[in-house]
Amino acid sequence: MARLTKNQKKALSKIEAGKTYSLQEATALIKDISTTKFDASVDIDVRLGVDPRKANQMVRGIATLPHGTGKTVRVLALVTPDKEEEAKAAGADYVGLDEYITKIEGGWTDVDIIITMPSVMAKVGRLGRILGPRNLMPNPKAGTVTTEVGKAVTDVKGGKIDFKVDKTGIIHTSIGKVSFPAEKIYDNALEVLQTLSKLKPTAAKGTYFKSIHLSSTMSPGLPVETKTVAGI
Repeated sequence: MARLTKNQKKALSKIEAGKTYSLQEATALIKDISTTKFDASVDIDVRLGVDPRKANQMVRGIATLPHGTGKTVRVLALVTPDKEEEAKAAGADYVGLDEYITKIEGGWTDVDIIITMPSVMAKVGRLGRILGPRNLMPNPKAGTVTTEVGKAVTDVKGGKIDFKVDKTGIIHTSIGKVSFPAEKIYDNALEVLQTLSKLKPTAAKGTYFKSIHLSSTMSPGLPVETKTVAGI
């Protein structure tokens, strides 16, 4: 087992063994226990009481974080020529169609989000084997297949995220940076949790929020008491 550094030991000393924190406490403490020299991401992990193997218990949704993610999001807009200026004006980093499809087929995937239009999905669809494993495949449910290309680009640049429960029933997503004030981390976390609450499948029985943990890059996870979260 790797030895803990002095800073890691100091961070661990601030965590009370066996304690479950309120969301407010966790969002404040996460800043104190981050030991990275770079601006670490803050992540939230939510274990849900669903069986994702059943279609009627799949949880997938979109949330617009009120304070953004703190990340620079690289957007590729695969659009027809009449939509190129709209995509560029909204801030898309790469805009085009056939030339980028060829690049992706050659192995290029140096983007974070791909936005496209329903009319070109026949072309984009053949990239599924490349984009699917990288979670880059555009999807109407995530708002990345749309005729409102400019709005979609603006939204993802401004803090819109999409998430999907994994095969173990866990939602994992980033909600900001350690450099954010605790209040902004709290607001972003609350937005995700309240969105998840609204997405509860009617087929899901029993406890929906099994557990919530907050962590930053390379930090320990902080358990959050679900009863302290308003609106879930």
